[in-house]
Amino acid sequence: MFWITLVIGLAGTAVALALAARRVLFLYNTAMAGQPDPDRVLQVKRDKKADIEGQVTEVLGQRKLLKWSLAGAAHAAVMWAFFLLITVYLEAAVALLAGLDHKIPWLQTWPPIGAIQDTIALACTAGLITFTAIRIKNSPKRLDRKSRFKGSHLSGAWITLFMIFNVIWTMFFFRGVGWANGNLNYGKGAYFSWVVGHLFDGLSTHTLDILEEIGLLLHIGVALVFLVFVVHSKHLHIFLAPLNVMFKRRPDGLGAAQPMMSGGKPLDFEEADPDEDVFGRGKIEDFTWKGFLDMATCTECGRCQSQCPAWNTGKPLSPKMVILELRDHALAKAPYMLASEEEREKFTDEQKLAMQVDKELVGEDGVIHPDVLWSCTNCGACVEQCPVDIEHIDHILDMRRFQVMIESSFPSEAGVMLKNLENKGNPWGMSEMKRLEWIEELDFEVEVVDDKVSEDTEYLFWVGCAGALEDRAKKTTKAVAELLHIAGVKFAVLGPMEACTGDPARRLGMEFVFQMLGQQNVETLNDAGVKKIVATCPHCFNTLANEYPQIGGNYEVVHHTQLLAHLVEEGKLTPVTPIEEKITYHDPCFLGRHNKVYKQPRDIMATVPGVKTQEMHRHKDRGFCCGAGGARMWMEERIGKRINTERVDEALTTDPDTVSTACPFCLVMLGDAINEKKNSGDAKESLEVVDVSQLLIRSIKGEGTAQAKEPVAAE
Repeated sequence: MFWITLVIGLAGTAVALALAARRVLFLYNTAMAGQPDPDRVLQVKRDKKADIEGQVTEVLGQRKLLKWSLAGAAHAAVMWAFFLLITVYLEAAVALLAGLDHKIPWLQTWPPIGAIQDTIALACTAGLITFTAIRIKNSPKRLDRKSRFKGSHLSGAWITLFMIFNVIWTMFFFRGVGWANGNLNYGKGAYFSWVVGHLFDGLSTHTLDILEEIGLLLHIGVALVFLVFVVHSKHLHIFLAPLNVMFKRRPDGLGAAQPMMSGGKPLDFEEADPDEDVFGRGKIEDFTWKGFLDMATCTECGRCQSQCPAWNTGKPLSPKMVILELRDHALAKAPYMLASEEEREKFTDEQKLAMQVDKELVGEDGVIHPDVLWSCTNCGACVEQCPVDIEHIDHILDMRRFQVMIESSFPSEAGVMLKNLENKGNPWGMSEMKRLEWIEELDFEVEVVDDKVSEDTEYLFWVGCAGALEDRAKKTTKAVAELLHIAGVKFAVLGPMEACTGDPARRLGMEFVFQMLGQQNVETLNDAGVKKIVATCPHCFNTLANEYPQIGGNYEVVHHTQLLAHLVEEGKLTPVTPIEEKITYHDPCFLGRHNKVYKQPRDIMATVPGVKTQEMHRHKDRGFCCGAGGARMWMEERIGKRINTERVDEALTTDPDTVSTACPFCLVMLGDAINEKKNSGDAKESLEVVDVSQLLIRSIKGEGTAQAKEPVAAE
């Protein structure tokens, strides 16, 4: 019996490993057919500590998964069972190769090890039950779009749960029979195996020998079949997730949009050739190997989809489905990508059709529909929630770049914005001289940089296009200027010398205009000797702090809420007059998720006497977008419910007197939605949206609740 078991076990192992290796080689070659991404590899050398921390906290510690406590705990149990039950398979290997009565000293004889193995196996079973309940409760058949599993490959998930269950029950069967046959040396330490073993009391030694051999082959066979299945399914993430976590970008927050790359090098627009260089992603081969790794790593859990503001308001964008559709297209086209020129010529038209050779990456009948691509607000909720660190925004942005720069295909309204940026240096096309009009409404002098900032100037106040030109945002600008003046902080502004940072152009995909504006601003700032900048717009803040270093602009940049919170803490600003209002705070995406600034705006409100704060259901890293990011501020929202309306509906559930925020785009978007609610009678007339700086200046200047508040102006 031993020799029969050995032959069957080794033969099955050889076949399974060969099939798995063939698939892994195919996937590796497919990924390597993409563009190089040398910085990912160099990153390991640059920051080994961060890589180790990532593996410990995200892979072993399940940090992101545990944000969803029940599902996270279940996944942690299953994952740790995967690790710890390797010891059981080591035992099975010894039994297969040396016989059932051979044991590894200590590993197969010390009772606590048996207890740990049985406990994690039972925890894994509880996890499987939890997953089953979650999938039944959140079935797309019942919930449709409200289910995060909408669009996922559901059959694969059920097969996986079934296969893991098979691993567990065959383990207990094998070990239970082994205990009954005197071949499990943990005693009562392997307590559940001991219980199962009693089911076989009274059987003859011969029968137990046969059952134990059968149990051994079943346990090994299940693992081998599971291995082959895993490398052909989404559960390949079991092996790829640690790699994806290792090679991810590591900014504090989502950070900068990546520069355009071609052949692993930054694209030089002066020498670039659209026929030879890669401009964004126009076909699947244009993605880097890290892009292919993202596609293969997706677990289809739908956490990104459940948090996406576009998906939640009835739009076709699902970050999950973008990755899955790219993955399915890559796998379909892979045989063609990997074939030589001679082999490609031999493919029939039917074969090419099956391999999607001529299918557009983005198009009405393409892999990604244009409405999907242009629904993205770049809010970052998908990247924040993804437990395996897929970089959805980078891929969407790169596809936009090709559509804008090569195909000239993008929403027409955005074209007006681009022309205004090129001709006037701001999205609205206003005169550069209007950038100083807000200063005329102040009762103190503001330094305007002529050549160099003066030596006693501590901060360059980057006002931004909205802060200088949009009426509602100008209130924030004036409030911040007054607060800095009161605190004795010497600051200056660029006035007409300031141009748009280029964020709307870059997030739209027009990298050339971003580079043009960015280089112009960097030259201005460097010539003026600017070292420290304070900005009220999170989009400007993010661009100046995180993206301008890519083009030679290195400055110490703070958001106005960070600086004001610091000044309050130092006692240079003291709010005294009570503002007896119930306030809910909206986290701007580019301040919160992109740059991890959550605390300071709330700290400011906490120092204002009388203020009662009430968080919305979705806040901080789960905050819901206002709808303006990703250049959506300048595009019409024609599909589904307006994102800003959805956000204001959330705000209204807290019954606020005021909605506060810390971004001019959010101020405009939420203000528009509030005005609509007022017109329809769904919001009280006194409700307004203000920047936290306006609350602070009101309290400091003695303009509390008794002071008549200015209504939100309609556009």
